[in-house]
Amino acid sequence: MVRIELSILLSYEVSSPGADFVFNIHAAHTRCQSVHAEQLHISQSLVPQVFTDGATHNRYLRLSAFPGSLQVSYHAIVDLHHHFAQAEEVAEIPVSRLPPEVLGYIYPSRYCQSDRLGALAMAEFGHMQQGYGRVLAIQDWVRRQVKFKQNTTNSNTSALDTVTDRVGVCRDFAHLMIALCRALSIPARFTTGIDYGADPALGPTDFHAYVEVFLGNRWYMFDPSGTAIPMGFVRFGTGRDAADVSFATIFGSVTSMAPSIQVRALTDSAGTWEWPRHRVEAISTDAALSVA
Repeated sequence: MVRIELSILLSYEVSSPGADFVFNIHAAHTRCQSVHAEQLHISQSLVPQVFTDGATHNRYLRLSAFPGSLQVSYHAIVDLHHHFAQAEEVAEIPVSRLPPEVLGYIYPSRYCQSDRLGALAMAEFGHMQQGYGRVLAIQDWVRRQVKFKQNTTNSNTSALDTVTDRVGVCRDFAHLMIALCRALSIPARFTTGIDYGADPALGPTDFHAYVEVFLGNRWYMFDPSGTAIPMGFVRFGTGRDAADVSFATIFGSVTSMAPSIQVRALTDSAGTWEWPRHRVEAISTDAALSVA
């Protein structure tokens, strides 16, 4: 088990007459990720609503803010129970046998135009043996082809843009890998967390986007940007692409400051909690699903 402590501080200046916010910054409750403790603080005297999506387990915070300064802080201690599998034992699943709740992740979406990348996907990966190894090859291809560089893309950048420009941030790496997987009828989804273990040279600790691919009978983690350590990823949300799991969706006139995020792994003298590290095995933090 890995135990992660994280703190998030979001700061805004809200213009008159106020603004509505929907945040996705709470650690998700899943069978493999449990929240040991958490605290939420809002600087204004508001009545927030926290609710959980029954299908994705994403947790959302909704509030209506008054004009003026607004700060939202979230602190949590989260336990991660990883499932490890040997890569050669993890197979792709034919569409005819996919669980119904997975089918939505084989279609094109706003930022992952898999229907436009079929020829590329088949040329690069169509000849490969199906299974975890082929998905790993897609991840590695994206890492080689795309250069990580801050402030090179924006919220409108899609997988098609990235495959053309060959530059981006974690969000763009994830969209491209997802689109290539879906072009091969492999279910893939966009996942958000925090970039645990990222090189400080890349900038301050930040929100992170990575990929989960349905193989065997569960969702396995991939980090196509290669900037962080998957064993330390705390899941906030999953969706078809970034449009589904923005950490903050704002309705109104608001000036946003850069988020302040801290994350660390905790250890104990008994050695109960494992230190996150890179692993060669396939890694999942999701429960198994029944395959038809």
